Amino acid sequence: MNIVLTGFMGTGKTVTGKIVSERLGMEFIDTDKIIEEREKDRIVRIFQTKGEKYFRKIEEEVIEEVSKKDNCVIATGGGAIISERNFKNLKKNGILICLSAKPSVIFKRTFSSKDRPLLLKSKPAIQIIKELLEKRKPYYSKADYTIDTSSLKPEQVAEKIIEIYKNEKNKNKT
Repeated sequence: MNIVLTGFMGTGKTVTGKIVSERLGMEFIDTDKIIEEREKDRIVRIFQTKGEKYFRKIEEEVIEEVSKKDNCVIATGGGAIISERNFKNLKKNGILICLSAKPSVIFKRTFSSKDRPLLLKSKPAIQIIKELLEKRKPYYSKADYTIDTSSLKPEQVAEKIIEIYKNEKNKNKT
């Protein structure tokens, strides 16, 4: 069984995922990193040069592939869960945990990053964050669990994820 971390950018999927994988002795997979390695380019450049549609196609291929693995912590890109195909693939062998945070917290965590393609628009970043969160809310709500990371340290989030994982494993034994 995999632990799948989904949620908006800046909610701690990568940082927390690494802690969880280390503590549980599981492989850590960051789908965005795999895409960058395959494309030999940063995600922000893929968005700029080939477009979001191209990126989402590659993302679906990568997610289909990593979903077949077992005993992994998988951190997905913020928009990955919007695809029904991605959702079904990740759900087959994984517990979906959505990490969330308040828009102001997400803004603080991401405002200095130049690697957030959806924030490099003409509108103010906080407005884009609020609009995207609202648009993605129905998709994020399909996760098995949601953890608000706004006031938690990554280690605290990791503990909550580990507790969820252990409870799920125990449920599956019975």
